Amino acid sequence: MISENKLFEVSEDGFYGEFGGAFIPEMLYANVKQLQTQYLDILSLTSFKNAYDNLLRDYVGRPTPLYEALNLSKKYGARVFLKREDLNHTGAHKINNTVGQVLLAKHLGKKRIIAETGAGQHGVATATVCALMQLECVVYMGAVDIIRQAPNVARMKMLGAKVVPAVSGSRTLKDATNEAIRDWINHPEDTHYIIGSVVGPHPYPDLVARLQAVISEEIMQQLKTQTGSADPDYVIACVGGGSNAAGAFYHFLHNEKVQLIGAEAAGEGIESGKTAASLVVGKRGVIHGCMTSLMQTADGQIVEPHSISAGLDYPGIGPLHAHLFQTGRALYNSITDQEALDAAFELAKMEGIIPALESAHALAVLPKRHWKKEDVIVVNLSGRGDKDLDTYMKNLPSYEQA
Repeated sequence: MISENKLFEVSEDGFYGEFGGAFIPEMLYANVKQLQTQYLDILSLTSFKNAYDNLLRDYVGRPTPLYEALNLSKKYGARVFLKREDLNHTGAHKINNTVGQVLLAKHLGKKRIIAETGAGQHGVATATVCALMQLECVVYMGAVDIIRQAPNVARMKMLGAKVVPAVSGSRTLKDATNEAIRDWINHPEDTHYIIGSVVGPHPYPDLVARLQAVISEEIMQQLKTQTGSADPDYVIACVGGGSNAAGAFYHFLHNEKVQLIGAEAAGEGIESGKTAASLVVGKRGVIHGCMTSLMQTADGQIVEPHSISAGLDYPGIGPLHAHLFQTGRALYNSITDQEALDAAFELAKMEGIIPALESAHALAVLPKRHWKKEDVIVVNLSGRGDKDLDTYMKNLPSYEQA
C-alpha cells in the first residue's frame, strides 16, 4: 500500500494506484531496468542539477512568464493567468523534458537518441538538444502528422534529425510510438529512447513528470509575488499523454485547496466514434508498456483516436492521470475540436497570443464553468500556434471569411 502522504507519487514498482507498471518485451528488460535503478540517483547528482538548471535558464529561457490575461479575466469574471510555456526555446514545454533526458542519456553512456512525436514539438525539442549535444537523432512520426505538422518536420530536418514516417494503423502518435519501441529493441546498447510524455513503462511517467515539475515550481513562486499566495484556486492544462499537465499539477498534487482540471480531446464528440477522450470512453488496458485507461473494443483491440490536435491524438493517457481521475483528485473536461478552435481564436483576438491547438483545449475549459471574481485560475499555455496556422486558416470563423 502507498502511504497516505504519497497517494499521488509512484510506488517502488512503478504504479499510481492500479495504473502504471512496466509491461515490456524481454529484449527491452535490460534497458528499462537500467533506467529504473539509476534515474533517481542521476537526477539527484549535483553535476546533473547544475547542468539542467543552467540549460533551462540560459538556453531554454526559463523561468517562463506567468501572465495575467486581463481581457480574459474581465470576460470570465475571475483572475486568469497564463503560464507561458509557449515562450520556451522551440515553442513548447517539451524541451524541459528533452534537456533532462539527453543529460541522463549522456550519464548512461548512450550515443544515439530516438523519439516519437505527434504534433512535432517533442520531436523538435529532441532534435534541438541532440544538435546541442552532438548526438545522433532519429524521430518517428505518423505519416498523417507529417503532413499536418509540416513546419515542425522542416525544423527537425534542419536541426539534423532523421524523420521516419510511421505508415501503419492510423499513422499518428500511437503508431510512431510503436515504431520507436521497435527501433529501441533493435538497438538496445547504444540508444536511449526519449519518451515525450508521462506514458510508457516505469520509470518514464515519473521521470518525465519530475522534469516537467519546473512548471508548477515556477507557478508557485510567481503567484506568491503577483498575488501574495503561492496557491491558485484552479490549474488547467490539456491532456493527451499528459506531460504538461503533470508538470503544472506536480507541486499541487497533495494540496486539495487547489482544484486540478485536465482537458481531454473529445474530437467530434464523445459519442461520435471520433474522439480521443480515453478517460471517458476508455477502460483499463496496457499500451506502450503501462496499464492505463485505454480506448479499446470489447475484445481488447485499440480504438483509433481522433482529434484535430496531433499532440492529443492518442488512445491512452499517462497512468498518473488515470489515477487522478479514478480517485477524483483531478477533474477532466472533454473538449471538442470546435470548442478548441473557438478558444484559440478568442485568445488570439483578446490577448494577441496564438496558442497551439493542444493548449486551446485547456483554454476551452474557461467558458464551461461559472467562476467567482476572487478565483485565481492558472491555464498552462503549453505551446505556441505557429505549427497549427494551416489548420486555423482552414477553420476561420465564417464572419472572417466573408
